[in-house]
Amino acid sequence: MEPLSKTISVFGSSRPRAGDPYYDEAQQLGAALAAKGFAVCSGGYGGVMEAVSRGAKEAGGKTVAVTARFFRSRPNPWVDEEIRVETWEERLFELIRRGDAYVICRGGTGTLVELAVVWEMINKRVMGKKPAVALGNFWGPVIDCVRAVEIADDAPWIEREDPLIYNAATPAAAAAYLLSQLGKTG
Repeated sequence: MEPLSKTISVFGSSRPRAGDPYYDEAQQLGAALAAKGFAVCSGGYGGVMEAVSRGAKEAGGKTVAVTARFFRSRPNPWVDEEIRVETWEERLFELIRRGDAYVICRGGTGTLVELAVVWEMINKRVMGKKPAVALGNFWGPVIDCVRAVEIADDAPWIEREDPLIYNAATPAAAAAYLLSQLGKTG
């Protein structure tokens, strides 16, 4: 398949290690995205970031990492290109800027911030509408609660018009959804 020249920014926990089910899921995600011709962009360190980079790289895909001097860490060995910024905030917004779409994997407070900022920027039209996928069912309860608030009032935000976060049960479903969406817009 010819590459689409589209980049998927992937967010998730730094905690899983090889052999952990969430590491394996992220590695499968990286491979599925690369198989569809997507480049993968992540925060570049361990856990989900390492796994998605590893999966993409082992499947012949391109990997990009946005790292921050703030963390004083080196990128994982599956990164092709490192973009180094100064702060955590610059890193977050560079990951968002580089993404043509987003996948949010299981994670903690950092991943919650990433989900919230992506969602808010699309919802409030700070950036154009881009596909965003929550992988698995981990974020479902949070998304459902926030969505209920967003659609309850007569507000001008686009969450009322169309749900902005798609849920994909598997890495393959996430990659297929992104291909269908980016094929329509790009």
